[in-house]
Amino acid sequence: MSTLTRDDIVDLDLKPEVTGFFDPETATISYVVKDPNSDHCAIIDPVLDYDPVSGHTNTRSADRLIRHVQDNGLEVDWIIETHAHADHLSAAPYVKERVGGKIGIGRNIETVQKTFGRIFNDEKALQGSPDDFDHLFEDGEEYAIGSMRAVALHTPGHTPACMTHVIGDAAFVGDTIFMPDVGTARADFPGGDARTLYRSIRRILSLPEQTRIFVCHDYPPKGREPAWETTVGEQRRKNIHVRDGLTEDEFVKMRTERDATLSLPRLIIPSIQVNIHAGKLPEPEDNGIRYLKVPLDTF
Repeated sequence: MSTLTRDDIVDLDLKPEVTGFFDPETATISYVVKDPNSDHCAIIDPVLDYDPVSGHTNTRSADRLIRHVQDNGLEVDWIIETHAHADHLSAAPYVKERVGGKIGIGRNIETVQKTFGRIFNDEKALQGSPDDFDHLFEDGEEYAIGSMRAVALHTPGHTPACMTHVIGDAAFVGDTIFMPDVGTARADFPGGDARTLYRSIRRILSLPEQTRIFVCHDYPPKGREPAWETTVGEQRRKNIHVRDGLTEDEFVKMRTERDATLSLPRLIIPSIQVNIHAGKLPEPEDNGIRYLKVPLDTF
């Protein structure tokens, strides 16, 4: 991992303008992150809507992002995937076609591709196909969104390719951690690991307490509306799984036992097949129809 100190990573004086878009079907929050000093922005974790019964896709959620970009005269520098999602299909190619931007994900997507390439007998994924993405982020890599400096941090455990993107005073943490009353992501997917997840989360929580945290999903307890912004300090005081005082061994025991009771995400089979290829749908076969595979007796 990078040896950057927390003061090298977070700029508390730089406050990007963050607009979240909640998709109730998948409990996903996508973001438009704007440079306050220019019209440049990044889009994080865009959703392609998918009906698993009919197999139909539509672009309702992605079109909300695109309208926001266009209505505000924004220029998209990046379309960032925090990881290869198992709960929704990515709309990154659709968004790129309409408003531009480079599609980026963590370097370890190659590990994820090869893992699921075996499950889906996907020859391209088995060989590793990082060229599906425009850019692979390294741990500690610095990049720009307009005049804003951003830093990519490798935070695996949920998946091997998970990255946290710190932009000014804001950290976009993907599925590593949720709102404090929800806890943390599961660690039982292929390549996941509860102990690694704990260490990644503690890396995030070592950032300054004022750092804003933006989560990728919210599954609110009954009576609370969906929310997606918290802080490092609030997480350290209140997170039900990883607040200060809970040890690594306690977390691993809790996470392992809890994961054993969870069902697979409803859209894991279509999502993974598409998302390991940067959201690109399969090519149509000779009858003009695209197909996704369903591996039997595997998951």
